[in-house]
Amino acid sequence: MHCASVLPATDPGELRTVLLIGDFGNVSEDPPVAVEVIGHLHSIDGTLDFRGATVAVTPLEDGPSLILAEVVEDWTLVGNLGPRRTRGSLCPSENIVQAIRVTWAGGVTLANGKEPGDTERDLYKIIVEAGDGSQRTVTPAALADLGDGDNNHMLCLDTKDRPISVSFPAGVLTDPNDDLNPETSVIVSKSN
Repeated sequence: MHCASVLPATDPGELRTVLLIGDFGNVSEDPPVAVEVIGHLHSIDGTLDFRGATVAVTPLEDGPSLILAEVVEDWTLVGNLGPRRTRGSLCPSENIVQAIRVTWAGGVTLANGKEPGDTERDLYKIIVEAGDGSQRTVTPAALADLGDGDNNHMLCLDTKDRPISVSFPAGVLTDPNDDLNPETSVIVSKSN
């Protein structure tokens, strides 16, 4: 490994993915299959040591998929903290009552290199649960955390119903290698 970086995902709550750069074998004959943390690697707050953690490597030819979705308690602050050049756009302040951060396995854009917009916002499907236990599918009222070139989107919701899962259809977003995303979904967790 020559370099490890969390850039450009540096908004609050985004320091979760690491880009490793180096000579990791030949893609066709000897592709990397897993990454293991062999030394002490502590979380920012010092409560976790990731030594011994292992994760499978996404094959280079595979497109990006959702790897994390979480309710963000401080969603009104996201985009207001951190260096200006790396901050993503904010959720609108009107009619938004909660937000979900989704993290993709790799930076994502449209095939033309532009950021997703309202068309792609409508493709995100979120299953939410009301207080009476009934479930329904909603789309975000707005899509935020755009314009910063990272692998996170903020799904701005106009409902207080509890988010259960997030899904996105295949063939819409690309990673830096121009691979299209597969159909993907992830369970929503509550942020720390």
